[in-house]
Amino acid sequence: MEKTLRPSRKDTLLTRRYIEGLIAEGKHVIIFEGRVLRVDPFIRYHPGGEKPIKHMVGRDATDEINALHSQEARQRMHSYQIGRIEGTWINFLPPIQGGKFRAYTEDTSCPSDEGSTTPDISSGSSQDGSIPPSPIFDAVDSKSTVRQRKPTGTALTDQPQAKPAFLDARTREEIFFDTAKYPSLDTASQEEIKRKYRELHERIKAEGLYDCNYSCYFVECCRYTLLAGLSYMFLRMGWWATSAFFLGCFWHQLVFTAHDAGHMGITHNFHVDTLIGMFIADYLGGLSLGWWKRSHNVHHIMTNEPEHDPDIEHIPFFAISHRFLTSLRSTYYDRIMTFDAPARFLLKFQNYSYYPIMMLARFNLYALSWEYLLKGQAPKRGPAWWHVWFELVGQVFFWTWFGYGVMYKMIPDASSRIIFLLVSHIVSSPLHVQITLSHFAMSTADLGVGESFAQKMLRTTMDVDCPTWLDFFHGGLQFQAIHHLYPRIPRHNLRRTQKFVIEFCRDTGIPYAIFTFYDGNKEVISRLGEVAKQVRLMEECRKSIAEGGVFSDHHH
Repeated sequence: MEKTLRPSRKDTLLTRRYIEGLIAEGKHVIIFEGRVLRVDPFIRYHPGGEKPIKHMVGRDATDEINALHSQEARQRMHSYQIGRIEGTWINFLPPIQGGKFRAYTEDTSCPSDEGSTTPDISSGSSQDGSIPPSPIFDAVDSKSTVRQRKPTGTALTDQPQAKPAFLDARTREEIFFDTAKYPSLDTASQEEIKRKYRELHERIKAEGLYDCNYSCYFVECCRYTLLAGLSYMFLRMGWWATSAFFLGCFWHQLVFTAHDAGHMGITHNFHVDTLIGMFIADYLGGLSLGWWKRSHNVHHIMTNEPEHDPDIEHIPFFAISHRFLTSLRSTYYDRIMTFDAPARFLLKFQNYSYYPIMMLARFNLYALSWEYLLKGQAPKRGPAWWHVWFELVGQVFFWTWFGYGVMYKMIPDASSRIIFLLVSHIVSSPLHVQITLSHFAMSTADLGVGESFAQKMLRTTMDVDCPTWLDFFHGGLQFQAIHHLYPRIPRHNLRRTQKFVIEFCRDTGIPYAIFTFYDGNKEVISRLGEVAKQVRLMEECRKSIAEGGVFSDHHH
């Protein structure tokens, strides 16, 4: 029966209902430039991991795919085409995010009663479907119901049960604020933003901003060599802290080139750029490029979403949204991020612990790198099958030269070793501050599946304003919002791209967030302080309930 239903030719028009049925069977189906792709044979080989693909199931992933993939990779995707769609596609909520899908039957008249997906709009009459009301009033709540299996709407009037009411109200407030501030979520408005975003891509391409300026890398290589040379010279002289300082500067600067390589922004060749990136990250820095790509790709498409973006999932140390205070399930780590006793304690003063923790953040990256390489999270087949072995050799190489050669052999005593280790790692910490800066203070509200890629990136990411002569310190990545819109633009060209993006924002009515480094830090600290205050408030509520019974403070 199924064989007769399945279209045999790539150009067969597939109905929305039929595609829903395929997803209900567990197939990974995405829409790309009007084509329906079934990527099941490829998902295990995807160099960027399975998670980014899973987040695109049932969605039009055209802009995400174009932003993150080379021309060759996009061309190869056509081989997974199983059909076409006609007209505007209304996104489903992917299964990984809690979407429900009905099995395909001949009878397509049954109503969509599952609630989590967008309704069946096969008739084409309801173009905006239920997209605007769903994100404003129930997407986040109904989704968290799917996630946590606990009712959210019951305690809204019951004040002593402050936790769900207070947090749900906060969620609604944030969504309401964003929908007021940003362009309408109706299909026509978002389609227009998509059209202008794609036009801007063509303009940027015509300006040659995708072309890598290799002379910039020559200058950077001179800087790297100077920093490494100074570190080695002071090491030979026995000036441990000074040597460590220059080693930290060396690592801090190197990461920018590894980042470019990870995005194929240097030669635009997957294997060449990956080799450059792995050599820098693993052999010289002790960090896994494969791990970074796996998490970074998800971050680029699910930016600032508490359940899905690994770059903001730092419980028990940080929570940038009140939604972390409800023990959310992380789809990236596939575990509950428990709001437990350590989290309740640490989050109360997270605005004070932010900088000290950022100073030691590199140690956490070592742990995540080793977890990725040893737990089999790397692709085992496909174009990236050999990366894990190349990276493991790189890790051994790094710990041999740094751990054994420098720390153990060249530095004579334990206290000097500790100083060297701490100074070298703390000096590279402005990088961690900068990366978190661009997202921690921005929106974490979920506006639903109807929001365009371009609007979502500009809503969840901010740029840092700094003088041109300081670009080397920020590595060009202070233009994080522009980088999120077009990740494959080499970072040396991001400043030149800025005027085009500002024009695009003016044209579409999407606010462009830009702060100085100082003001950006203030924004982040105040966001962390705000969530810390909510944690303390919850603690007080819990204490008053425990001490005086449920209704003791009801009239305060």
